[in-house]
Amino acid sequence: MTTLSTHRMNSTNEDDGPLVFKIGGTTLEEQSSTPDLWRAVVELAQKHPAGVVLLHGGGKAVDRHLARLNLTTQRREGIRITPPEQMNEIVSILAGSVNKGLVAAINAVGGRAVGVCLGDGGPGGAVPTAKTTRFQFDPGSVGDVLPGPGGELLRVLLREKYLPVVSSIGIDSRGTFLNVNADDAAAGVATAIRASSLVLLTDVPGVLSKSGALIPRVTPEEIEALIDDETIRGGMIPKARAAAQAARDLGAPVVILSGNDPAAFERYVRGGEAGTRIVTTR
Repeated sequence: MTTLSTHRMNSTNEDDGPLVFKIGGTTLEEQSSTPDLWRAVVELAQKHPAGVVLLHGGGKAVDRHLARLNLTTQRREGIRITPPEQMNEIVSILAGSVNKGLVAAINAVGGRAVGVCLGDGGPGGAVPTAKTTRFQFDPGSVGDVLPGPGGELLRVLLREKYLPVVSSIGIDSRGTFLNVNADDAAAGVATAIRASSLVLLTDVPGVLSKSGALIPRVTPEEIEALIDDETIRGGMIPKARAAAQAARDLGAPVVILSGNDPAAFERYVRGGEAGTRIVTTR
């Protein structure tokens, strides 16, 4: 991957908010074998005036760990059903081995990564999803991120030129761990710190039509229509909805982009068309 002294970087200014990237899919699984991506992220963090925040999930690693313990994994509407008795195991993977593996990979290429979770920096950073009307079923120890005290910790780290690597483990006002969908967590963090851009890096090129063609631009209303007709299915549903809500909250486009395609990532950084851009108006 070539240097990122690009149009996008040259066009930034001191009023720009941070950039938030969410890492998932095989990009996260192959963290130690993708040094070019981490070098690009590090260079972007060094050049962007407000810095970069990296947020991650780690569902595949959690699945493997639970399977080793003979614990079952269930998903509904793209959300992991999380029995309370599984939370300590999930925390050990997401806030432990996955988070520190990413920190190690980034620092190995010259970064200044610091690993935290959503709940670090202040109480009440998440609320149990079961207390909302978001789903017609009980997802267990699943949470929704709330803008609040946690955002201040990220701003402190960014001011000191660190690169926060955030796991999607929330902590509610009672000190209970909550498993937050990483796409929702990224959208919540982006809103809380007034990010200038949110990019969801995944293992697909973006939102695809039923024929498999990339849809380059879509509105939140069109996202819901694509879900209704089952063009968007499974794990892409919470990702697309999180992107749509973030686009509304930020008042800025949100991009769903392949993290396994260095050329697409570089096109995005250069200000070119890449992935699917969720916009509030056509």
